[in-house]
Amino acid sequence: MSAPNLAPIPELFVSYESAAKLKHEAGELVSWDLTARQVCDLELLMNGGFNPLKGFMSEADYNGVVREMRLADGGLWPMPITLDVSEAFAEKVEPGQDIALRDGEGVILGIMSVTDKWVPNKSVEAEGVFGADDIAHPAVNYLHHRAGAVYLGGPITGIQQPVHYDFRSRRDTPNELRAYFRKLGWRKIVAFQTRNPLHRAHQELTFRAAREAEANLLIHPVVGMTKPGDIDHFTRVRCYEAVLDQYPSSTTTLSLLNLAMRMGGPREAVWHGLIRRNHGCTHMIVGRDHAGPGKNSAGKDFYDPYGAQKLFGENEAEIGVEMVDFKQMVYVQEKAQYEPRDEVEEGQTILDISGTELRRRLREGLDIPDWFSFPAVVQELRRTSPPRAEQGFTVFFTGFSGSGKSTIANALMVKLMEMGGRPVTLLDGDLVRKHLSSELGFSKEHRDINIRRIGYVASEITKNGGIAICAPIAPYSATRSAVREMIEAYGAFVEVHVATTIEECERRDRKGLYKLAREGKIKEFTGISDPYEEPKDPEVRLETEGNEIDYCAQQVILKLENMGLIRA
Repeated sequence: MSAPNLAPIPELFVSYESAAKLKHEAGELVSWDLTARQVCDLELLMNGGFNPLKGFMSEADYNGVVREMRLADGGLWPMPITLDVSEAFAEKVEPGQDIALRDGEGVILGIMSVTDKWVPNKSVEAEGVFGADDIAHPAVNYLHHRAGAVYLGGPITGIQQPVHYDFRSRRDTPNELRAYFRKLGWRKIVAFQTRNPLHRAHQELTFRAAREAEANLLIHPVVGMTKPGDIDHFTRVRCYEAVLDQYPSSTTTLSLLNLAMRMGGPREAVWHGLIRRNHGCTHMIVGRDHAGPGKNSAGKDFYDPYGAQKLFGENEAEIGVEMVDFKQMVYVQEKAQYEPRDEVEEGQTILDISGTELRRRLREGLDIPDWFSFPAVVQELRRTSPPRAEQGFTVFFTGFSGSGKSTIANALMVKLMEMGGRPVTLLDGDLVRKHLSSELGFSKEHRDINIRRIGYVASEITKNGGIAICAPIAPYSATRSAVREMIEAYGAFVEVHVATTIEECERRDRKGLYKLAREGKIKEFTGISDPYEEPKDPEVRLETEGNEIDYCAQQVILKLENMGLIRA
């Protein structure tokens, strides 16, 4: 008889014939275009990765999960899986109605029968799920600044899986992995969850875990959404494939998981365990600071380094997956091998390279020793992480109208073009308004849309190795933070606050805008009838009063040199 972890699990897909019929009928339904995170969630709902969920959560399930990690029926589930939508879309939908769920290209992936519609208290959700209502946490930032205001819940009828054109042979549904394990006769499988490239410490950790559990090894990296700033999944998968021959092929396999991580620490570890159980695993490695997001606004870790292991251990029986817990692995110079840090004998020399130090070495073209990583992995990382002076970056000016942003930005552009080496593009506020956002007004919503458009174009320039110089007013800190996050996925973001006072800007008033705003002829004018949220910690703060444009531009150049973005 087949082991319980290898038996097929329920999926939400209908038959091919039914799917063809439903796809035709769904053309008449109200449609919601899914975000990237929602596509990841929907895929794992439909293929059984989120079993026992049958759709996006009802309000009762959501409330139970937020408060105590329990669904309405009492089942363990630590993470809300909700369909967040805009208020405008929510007004068109009522419980009892079906809606079509489409990907970014308009392809219908499934139909949702709406049973619940509610406005969540996102601060309560942040506190309950992530432990703090702190936007330094990427999931909390997403919750407040990107997620829709209204949640919809209801069961899903799956029509087709999202299409992935990359690494198709490495992508497996839970049932495909279970069938693979059955075919090979694997009964015990330990999963290794990762969102980083594999280095020698990871190899030693996985070897030890497989030996301790007397199990086969599933390297199961996340290729959906991870922490902003992480190495892209294309590079990471090439790194995994480059070192796969370092593992015994008869007891190790690699499969990709299209999961949108929340970086939820202890709760996320429990969630990962449930997902791995659905994929046929019997064990899972839970390491130090599992799925930790880093520092909070006070500069302290969000979670206890071993909090994930503790919460997983408390719920291990109900998760249905045994935890293999490991401390931090370090290289012991005298033994020329890796050991858990707490097992190293006193007096022995520990060598370690942190993620920050690795990024610095890549950025500055410094040596990465063989004891730390595999030559093939380093080669892949150097291909996609060239020295910083060869990477794209964005300089983002912000300040009042008339502060001098555009003039300084033009001077900076000329100086960078004089240096040569990389293409330079100026995204001036007025020019963007004319060519990219001509249909937008000056409401807060439209200003946000305009700045996000600028951020998107700048991120594409940065991704492709160019220099983007942006000079909008950008009055809202949350929007600037969203743009920073967008760009830092590909390169450096240098915020320049042109700190000219409102009085000086009004005195200059070359366009006569302040006069019109004072007279009430221009509504929602920044600094007069609309707020400007001053940057708290920009990379550069420029005082333009009494200083020449050339001097101001040179201060930015000096900062770029100091950051290693241009060569001195």
